Amino acid sequence: MLTDALSGLAEAFTNLIFGKLETQRLPVRTSTRQAQAVYLPTAAPGLGDSGVIIGREVYSGKGYIYDPFQLYGQQLPAPHWLVLGESGNGKSSLEKTYVLRQLRFRDRQVVVLDAQGEDGVGEWDHIARALGITPIRLEPGTHHGADNRIRLNPLDPAITQTGQLALLRTIIEVATGRPLEERAGYALKAAHARVREEAERAGRQPLLTDVVEALRNPTWEAADSMNVSLEEVRNWGLDVALVIDRLVDGDLAGMFDGPTTQGIDLDAPLIVFDLSRIDRNSIAMPILMAVVGVWLEHTWLRPDRIKRIFLVEEAWHIINSPFVAQLFQRLLKFGRRLGLSFVAVVHHLSDVMEGAAAKEAAAILKMASTRTIYAQKAEEARATGRVLGLPRWAIEIIPTLTPGIAVWDVNGNVQVVKHIVTDIEKPLVYTDRAMTESARERAVRKMAEQANGASPPGSGDAVPRQDTTRVGA
Repeated sequence: MLTDALSGLAEAFTNLIFGKLETQRLPVRTSTRQAQAVYLPTAAPGLGDSGVIIGREVYSGKGYIYDPFQLYGQQLPAPHWLVLGESGNGKSSLEKTYVLRQLRFRDRQVVVLDAQGEDGVGEWDHIARALGITPIRLEPGTHHGADNRIRLNPLDPAITQTGQLALLRTIIEVATGRPLEERAGYALKAAHARVREEAERAGRQPLLTDVVEALRNPTWEAADSMNVSLEEVRNWGLDVALVIDRLVDGDLAGMFDGPTTQGIDLDAPLIVFDLSRIDRNSIAMPILMAVVGVWLEHTWLRPDRIKRIFLVEEAWHIINSPFVAQLFQRLLKFGRRLGLSFVAVVHHLSDVMEGAAAKEAAAILKMASTRTIYAQKAEEARATGRVLGLPRWAIEIIPTLTPGIAVWDVNGNVQVVKHIVTDIEKPLVYTDRAMTESARERAVRKMAEQANGASPPGSGDAVPRQDTTRVGA
């Protein structure tokens, strides 16, 4: 009894001096409306108030603003962006509104590789023409001089000698699916050097047809330098000549078999390469993307303080080829030095992570500090989450996302964002007309486009026309 009394006295004295150390909160019965005042809402920190408006953060309802150029150096180590998700969930509308809103800044330029389309044109055709710009349409199947289609010359003098040779090697490796052998590489190098010298003396651009001819008929100098016979050098380059011949006189002719088309305006705010008429599953697509990537590297990127965005649809064609991926890895490194933001749009991460270029894909994904993931099936979401290091709650919510809502991971700042499309933007960004409009509506729309010079209906005042020179021929 005495011990209990002393313990009670000691506890009372301690509480008097130091306050009660432990408290118990009695349960409270309340309504959800009252609980809103008791438990105040919280939200993750945003990305600042400078940049492009994307939409609103789902849980807090606050505006969501994103701009890799504004965030670079503070919250982003690199300005590159990966967009993932199955078709029909809003990737396309996000890309298009993002570009339209970026173009409102005067120091922005955008290049789009448009690999999808309908009605015979790319899905970026509406936006380009609303801005007064003609897309650069590339398609194989025509011979040089047969028409006036757009051509890009892999041997354009604007590309350095080293860049040209690297591009030729990549074309061969993509087409054959294997690294170029040393002997074949020597034959190609000798033929390329000879073609450059002869074209320079003649005062014209060297062409792929010249390379094919030089491979078929090597010089004695090329044989003597290796102390081999002329026939051996010819045999070394025969397979290379056959591959390049496809680009100048085969099923891939019509895109790279002549001088670069004059009139391509590299100062236009938006440049669209329309690749919609090329079979996305053919060898032409990765070859084309390699040529365009190197050509842009040497002709478009300049140290002029312009912030540039390079957006690639169906980017798994790039990342899934180890040879093309290596070229684009180098291109991405220009992000810091020349202000380039690379935007890769991919349906499934497994398309590239389980492909032949898994190592190169991992390196490119590592450079993308921003990742936007739309709805995916549960198994795909778990695989994506493991590769990207997403938190568990984000992985669990991805399969439940509705169209227009995505998980955004900006260098570890993970939020759920609803993309908002304005009424002015809707006629330009939505690309599901084939599934929603009737045959009669489609016929009326085509008539209206023809009457208006192929301008999309309702787009006359949708986007302010800019004073730009039309691109291409």
